[in-house]
Amino acid sequence: MMQLCWIVGRGLCSGVVALGLAAFGAVPVSFADDISPVAETRVVEAAFDDVRFDVENAIINRGLVIDYVSRIGEMLARTGEDVGSGEEVFTRAEAMLFCSAALSRAAMEADAGNIAFCPYSVFLYETPDAPGKVTVGYRRLPETGTEASRKALAAVNELLSGIVGEAAGE
Repeated sequence: MMQLCWIVGRGLCSGVVALGLAAFGAVPVSFADDISPVAETRVVEAAFDDVRFDVENAIINRGLVIDYVSRIGEMLARTGEDVGSGEEVFTRAEAMLFCSAALSRAAMEADAGNIAFCPYSVFLYETPDAPGKVTVGYRRLPETGTEASRKALAAVNELLSGIVGEAAGE
């Protein structure tokens, strides 16, 4: 069973901030017309390792290379006591970072400032209160700027949506 939920924010959620919010958990929220979605997620009922394998393959199947895997869940577990918290946020949580030479070039040729969106990220996590339900998603890039910039960023969003969809079995 899959469901679509959104993380929302009011303009402050771009680039690294969006990745941070997305990585720390999707919260189903209703939103007004003036709030833009930050990340798109799907929930998959499967073992975390199986969904992770599907995410990795969905990225690799598009000829892309995963540059870095951020083990967010491990970091939070390791540092919880240091920051005065014993709460277990995730049973497992990771973000895979990668780029597409063609899409990144198009986005940055349209607007050099689009470098803020690279690398792209797909995240997945499981929480202690929902074992066997893995959330997989991506941060949605704002399709802003010139027509060329909007078109290039829309292509990145399409890529990320396809990766998440494939990993979710769509």
